Amino acid sequence: RKHKKYRKRSTTTTEDSREVGEDDIKVMEEEEQKAPEQPPQVAGQDIIDNRVPLIVDDDEEPQCVCIPNCPVETESRRKVCSNHNETWPSDCAIYQQRCLCDKGDSQCKGEQYKHVHIEYYGECRNMRECTEEEMSDFPRRMRDWLFNIMRDLADRQELTPHYLNMEREAESNMTRRWTNAAIWKFCELDGHPPDRSVSRHELFPIRAPLMALEHCIAPFLNSCDNDDNHRITIKEWAKCLQLEEDEIEDRCEQIIDEE
Repeated sequence: RKHKKYRKRSTTTTEDSREVGEDDIKVMEEEEQKAPEQPPQVAGQDIIDNRVPLIVDDDEEPQCVCIPNCPVETESRRKVCSNHNETWPSDCAIYQQRCLCDKGDSQCKGEQYKHVHIEYYGECRNMRECTEEEMSDFPRRMRDWLFNIMRDLADRQELTPHYLNMEREAESNMTRRWTNAAIWKFCELDGHPPDRSVSRHELFPIRAPLMALEHCIAPFLNSCDNDDNHRITIKEWAKCLQLEEDEIEDRCEQIIDEE
């Protein structure tokens, strides 16, 4: 979904102690809009499970197959940078390779590509290292950023009634400010069916738009996956943002039950 320009009053700090204002958030939106909501379609097929085509075999049983051919992209902005810091010609190429490796196909380039995913859109860039001091302060900055985005969406009436009530509660109760914003974003990222965990791929809407502004976003999100199983549970999310784990889990349960 494309959003209108954010109001300038919603700010948070980024690297070198500057603030994310109207121009920076516009950049985030432009980066997010580069990511297509739907993957390249394969004629006569539906898409399931991370851009994998679904076909029906001779026995009329659905079978997932890898996308056979990706469209040739000529625009440089369609290139993507992977979590291996490699530039790929398109998002389709990454989804295709991941599928091939997952199925043990001979075209798989290596075992490590079973978990390849898009880090951000555009060619890979040199990112400066996130210092220990910056990393220690990042949870606070991330909490502020999530709340500011939630508040802007509430101002534009783009939240569901439940999340709108949560935002209003956060405005009037400072103890709920960060927790409610963290719950909103996690539950929004949690796919179907909601399983209280978010895959690295599902984190893309947070990671990609911020990469150009926040060199700490990638190592921060990686640190949230404590057991390195490529999924972040709601408890890991809470711990990473330095929030009460049990409180977040209970509220997310309530949201899912009501929706």
